[in-house]
Amino acid sequence: MSEAQSITDEQSVARELTAFQNNILVILAKEPMYGLAIKRELEDYYGTEVNHGRLYPNLDELVDLGLVEKSELDKRTNQYSLTDDGYDAVLDGIQWTLSKVVTGDDRADEISEIVDESY
Repeated sequence: MSEAQSITDEQSVARELTAFQNNILVILAKEPMYGLAIKRELEDYYGTEVNHGRLYPNLDELVDLGLVEKSELDKRTNQYSLTDDGYDAVLDGIQWTLSKVVTGDDRADEISEIVDESY
């Protein structure tokens, strides 16, 4: 398989993710986290409780897809971190969104302001 095919395959996998799974990737783009920290971040975003039965199967699927890496912090706690492919998936989503939203200089300036305020 050529590198171009590999990149296309990675993008197609990432583009088939649910919004919930994409939100997990975005959260992990900040830093590696354990499950309950991811859960809290999602609850802050959604404004409602996120059940374990929803979170952990989605994390496991992201691990199976190679977008997230799971490691053991201790006997009871796993840490999750974004892989390079996971980070590429986040960037691909941002790039696609921007290609649809930024339609002129005014919108580009608005996005630049958001980016500047974010860090």
